[in-house]
Amino acid sequence: MVASESSAKLTIACDVVPTTRFDAVRNRLRAGVVIPAHPLALTADRRLDERRQRALSRYYLASGAGGLAVGVHTTQFAVHEPKVGLLRPVWELAAEEFNRAERAGAAPAVRVAGICGPTKQAVAEAGLAVSLGYEFGLLSLAAFAGRPLAEAINHCRAVSEIITLFGFYLQPKVGGIDLPAEFWREFCSIDNVAAIKVAAFDRYKTLDVVRAVAESGRREIALYTGNDDNIVADLLTRFRFQREAETVELGFVGGLLGQWAVWTSKAVKLLEACRGARAGSGNAVAELLTLGAALTDANAAVFDAAHDFRGCLSGIHEVLRRQGLLAGTWCLEERDRLSAGQSEAITRVQRLYPELQDDEFTAERLDEWLGEA
Repeated sequence: MVASESSAKLTIACDVVPTTRFDAVRNRLRAGVVIPAHPLALTADRRLDERRQRALSRYYLASGAGGLAVGVHTTQFAVHEPKVGLLRPVWELAAEEFNRAERAGAAPAVRVAGICGPTKQAVAEAGLAVSLGYEFGLLSLAAFAGRPLAEAINHCRAVSEIITLFGFYLQPKVGGIDLPAEFWREFCSIDNVAAIKVAAFDRYKTLDVVRAVAESGRREIALYTGNDDNIVADLLTRFRFQREAETVELGFVGGLLGQWAVWTSKAVKLLEACRGARAGSGNAVAELLTLGAALTDANAAVFDAAHDFRGCLSGIHEVLRRQGLLAGTWCLEERDRLSAGQSEAITRVQRLYPELQDDEFTAERLDEWLGEA
């Protein structure tokens, strides 16, 4: 059973004394966790494969992920279209698996709902997400392409009245829009913001967001990397800025990533290693940067960087198919498929970088995850 709309809204409002479930979750978010961007499991006729959708959620939570993001780019933005009719079902399935894990003793997970569309649609989606127990809305601003920044900020404020915001800088090549530094300065002035995911795939634009958070004085806003091409460097880097007479140091505390939708148990260990290295020796940092280069190479194959990321969704699905978690690489849009040579590229990086993969972990538990609801 999921939380009622009224009780979920009450929880969201209680952000003073750390006694509510939401306080515990927000503390986990601030400390930093692995949040996979949840894919969509489909059958060959492009219908929801509920059994494998549940199996994916179970895999991520068993891997040690601290949360899941559902209804986001990796889930396929088409699920938000009324004619597709899949947004509520995929949110419900994940919510049921969150609840199942917590009943079994797992720590409360960070529940992130992808929110899309113009303001009327986004507000309605935020209300639905809250009614299903989601605490954070990862807000896509693709609907505001070519529109004044003030409209996008007003949109964010309206949605923040319904659900706590998880800001989202998505690179334009996969459906995002350019969001300059002035946008992020205004965004940081919105009270009900908990975190920002930076998936700009651009160091200059990444710095725009980090600087805006530093200059805002909002140290409670958690930074999450979505830069799948630069994961380890983001997690290791300490960014320093001056705010009046104060030196402000910030860093990415975790990641909300499509790349972390595959090989997730190893991603959890990677985040732990990066935390340790930040407080440890230069040798540890050097080793992790070497691993980071391997991860970028692997991501280039999985995300299809050679073809401007056209095959990124199918690439994620292909890795999960090879592990037995998905039955195929089908997407809602027929044009979303593996690019020429992409399968061979994935084979190459799997052969080169076994240290990135968790096939053994997955094989041992696959039958359990694919069991009946």
